[in-house]
Amino acid sequence: MDLSIIIVNYKTEELTSNCIDSIIKSNTKGLNYEIILVDNASKDGSVEAIEKQFPAITIIKNTENLGFSKANNIGMEASQGDYVLLLNSDTIVDLNTLKGAVAFIKDHKHIGALGCKVLLPSGKLDPACKRSFPTPLNGLYHSLNLDTAFPESTRFGAYNLTYVDENKTCSIDCIMGAFMLVPRVVIDQVGMLDEDFFMYGEDVDWCYRIKQAGYQIMYYPEIRIFHHKKASGIGKRNPKVIAAFYDSMTIFYNKHYQDKYNGLTRWCVITGTTIMKKIALAKNTRRK
Repeated sequence: MDLSIIIVNYKTEELTSNCIDSIIKSNTKGLNYEIILVDNASKDGSVEAIEKQFPAITIIKNTENLGFSKANNIGMEASQGDYVLLLNSDTIVDLNTLKGAVAFIKDHKHIGALGCKVLLPSGKLDPACKRSFPTPLNGLYHSLNLDTAFPESTRFGAYNLTYVDENKTCSIDCIMGAFMLVPRVVIDQVGMLDEDFFMYGEDVDWCYRIKQAGYQIMYYPEIRIFHHKKASGIGKRNPKVIAAFYDSMTIFYNKHYQDKYNGLTRWCVITGTTIMKKIALAKNTRRK
C-alpha cells in the first residue's frame, strides 16, 4: 500500500462526500491507496449515507466525539500505507495532487511532512498552509494584524510567512493539518498526534516534533487542494470549538516553550490567551 488517506467526519455529509469523490476522480494511476473515514459519532445519518455512496472505503465509527487528534490516530492505527495523508473533510483534491505529492516525497527522503498550496473558495491562498512556529512575538504581531499591514516584512510577517512567495517550494516550520503527508517511518519514530489537543494545534505540535527529529517540513505549491474553510465571524459557533482553539495555544506553549522564555513572558502569553478566549466566547453568545 503506497498511501493511506485519513479523513475525519463530523456531521459533514456533503463536504465529506465531495472530498472522497475528488480523490476517486483524481489521477491516481499506478498509486495503490486506501481511504479510511473516521466518524466522530455524527448521529445525523451522514456516515450511513457516505457508507452507502462509497462502499469500498474503510469506515470506523466512534461512539463519541473523540476530537480531531484522537480520531486521526485511530485512522492511522488502522492504516497500511507507506505514507499517511491527513486530509480535512472540507477539502477538494486537485487532479494530480495525490500522485504528485507521493512522487515528490519519495524522491526527498529528508522530508518529514509535506504540505501543498491550499486555496480558499475565493481563490486566495489559505495563509495557514505555510507558517513559522508560533512564538510570543510573532503571535503578538499576528494578533495586532501587523502581518496584514506589512506582509513583506520578515519581522511582522513571520507568523504566516507572508513574505515568502506562495509559488516557491521551500522548507518551513509548519504546514496545516488540512493536508499533511507524512512517511510511515517518521510516524514510527516521532509518534502520532498529541491527543491533549482536542482540535487545533495538533498539526503545529506534530511539525515541531518532526523537525526536532531532524526532518524537514516542506511546502510544495506545485500541487494544491481547495479548502472550504468556514468564514469567521458568521453565525454562532460551538463554544467548545472556540475554547479548543485558544486552549491549544496554552497546551503548545506549556509543552514546548516552558523553559525557553522567562516567567513574565509566560504570564503575558497565558493571560493574553485567556482574555482573548473570554472575548471570543462573549462575542459568540451575542451572535444569532
